[in-house]
Amino acid sequence: MDKLEEMKKLVEEVSRHNHNYYDLDSPTVSDAEYDKLYYRLVDLEKELGITLPSSPTLRVGGEVLSSFQKKEHPKKLFSLNKVRDEDDLASWVDDMRQFDPKMTFSVEYKFDGLHLVIEYDGGKFVSATTRGNGYVGEDVSEQVKTIRSVPLEIKFKGHLFVEGEGMMTNHSFKIYNRTAEEKLKNVRNAAAGAIRNLDPKETAKRRLDFFCYSILECEGKNFSSQKEMHKFLEDNGFATGDYFKVVSSAEEIIKEIRAIDGRKNSLDILIDGAVVSINETAHREDVGWTTKFPKWAIAYKFEAQEVSTTLNDVVWQVGRTGKVTPIAILEPVELAGATVKKATLNNYDDIVRKNVSIGSRVFVRRSNEVIPEVLGLAEKGESAKKIFEPALCPCCKSELVKKGPLLFCLNHDGCFDQIEGRLTHFASRDALKIEGLSEKTIRVLIRDLGVKYPSDLYKISHEDFVKLEKFKDKKAQNLKNSLENSKNVELFRFIYALGIGEVGIKTARDVAGRFGSLDAIRKAKYREIEGITDIGPVIAKNVLEFFKDEENLQEIDRLMDAGIKIKNPKPRDFSSPIAGKKFVLTGTLPTMTRNEATELILSNGGEVSGSVSAKTDFVLAGENAGSKLTKAETLKIKIISEEDLKNLLS
Repeated sequence: MDKLEEMKKLVEEVSRHNHNYYDLDSPTVSDAEYDKLYYRLVDLEKELGITLPSSPTLRVGGEVLSSFQKKEHPKKLFSLNKVRDEDDLASWVDDMRQFDPKMTFSVEYKFDGLHLVIEYDGGKFVSATTRGNGYVGEDVSEQVKTIRSVPLEIKFKGHLFVEGEGMMTNHSFKIYNRTAEEKLKNVRNAAAGAIRNLDPKETAKRRLDFFCYSILECEGKNFSSQKEMHKFLEDNGFATGDYFKVVSSAEEIIKEIRAIDGRKNSLDILIDGAVVSINETAHREDVGWTTKFPKWAIAYKFEAQEVSTTLNDVVWQVGRTGKVTPIAILEPVELAGATVKKATLNNYDDIVRKNVSIGSRVFVRRSNEVIPEVLGLAEKGESAKKIFEPALCPCCKSELVKKGPLLFCLNHDGCFDQIEGRLTHFASRDALKIEGLSEKTIRVLIRDLGVKYPSDLYKISHEDFVKLEKFKDKKAQNLKNSLENSKNVELFRFIYALGIGEVGIKTARDVAGRFGSLDAIRKAKYREIEGITDIGPVIAKNVLEFFKDEENLQEIDRLMDAGIKIKNPKPRDFSSPIAGKKFVLTGTLPTMTRNEATELILSNGGEVSGSVSAKTDFVLAGENAGSKLTKAETLKIKIISEEDLKNLLS
């Protein structure tokens, strides 16, 4: 294929994706895949010196939906050009510096929502319009009026047009999906779909927000800088995302962008990069615009967190608790710096809700370095096959039992996968940390020695180990030594090792800190467990029922008989100055790890929570603190350093 023919095909393909994204609110490729196609087209246009009349590089946005009234913008809306890496960003800064070596730059979040222009006159809300094709948009005034963070009245009384992004926060997304009959598949489409809903009452149900970042036109006012414009927006009651920095060099810009990238997954809002602009507006006229972009601003997009790929198969995996979970087998795809081949589908109801099938193209997202998740259908393949819910356990062929949306295998003692999962969890680093006891070794012990329970591990003799395949004297002795060393264990690690449903290492630490001994935990009442900070009714019930189960109690007794010695936490000092105070930790501390700081607070009678609320007394903040620090500042909660904590205790 020659390059001109390739260009024509790219124009057609990118235009089709634009139509799906802007006009139908139904994208069929991820942002990363779109960017790859778009920039290939840009590169070809530069190389050939040709831009086809229908090229999407000449346009902004999509066509106006016929179901809404058209409304013309007071000025043409521009998009933002993107840089592809830090080197390109530094080159752009050098180009800008040719106009004035002393110019400064603003750095802001690049919001990922629906672009809106809102008009005010006489201090009153007049209208709201989508971007549309950059010249004419859709009048969505009644829908936007339902957005709580859009002020209906402002201090400024002149004629004003502001630009911003209509968005759904992650918190609002979760709240909506808890009760919605039809679950939303992602935050970005949730906002676009809500604003383009003809019934404003439906828009209101999604509890959207509006984040403002620019002034398109302001009667009688000229702003000398982006900083001054930003302050004007805040003074008039617009939400701006609680982040704005002015810096002087490419190095400072890159430092800020890296910090934003590091905390983006902890934010309650969806951002996909950072926007860098020349701060001084006088320079912007000198630098100018292209037909589509301002030359004086640039978007730095982060590595993709969402891509689309083909769902090749679904396998059902049995966990240590007997829960049977569907795992998507994907056509390998690069996502967030890793090759992704598998993703979770949660449960069969999730599969039905997301309307995915084998052979279809699906959206996959990866956040916070956890296992990727299939978000929903991108495009149904011609030969797509329906996914069926299994009736029998994929491991032991026992009949499965459904509890709510979840499937369970109840053959706990005879299901190989469950036994392997429990033993692997028991030996893991956060639990009893039995070095040398790998998953491969555990499978051999189950198969050849009939090991079923953690207590069985301590009954294996040196001679038994030596008889196993590939076990020589030294390896056998090392494993015996590891098992012996694991017998002295802290209470919270032992609680975690038991594998109680939904009890992670933090919850295990909280339970151990509250009750102080295994005996006290065994006797604990439901209300006492639920009263622990960050423990809800589900976990409280799981803990209570675990210690009522006779088989579980017998296994604990067998472990004690095998020589397990539990080290109880030190008594908490409730006479300490911080006793009863609630702390939230954020960022990297100078000399302590978060775990060490948590231990220090707990041992002195304090409480540690994972989220900031009006009940929080202190936020202990280190370097690169994220949204928790911002929320603390908003709620006017006292923010302290590691040194402040030590001073409090002394």
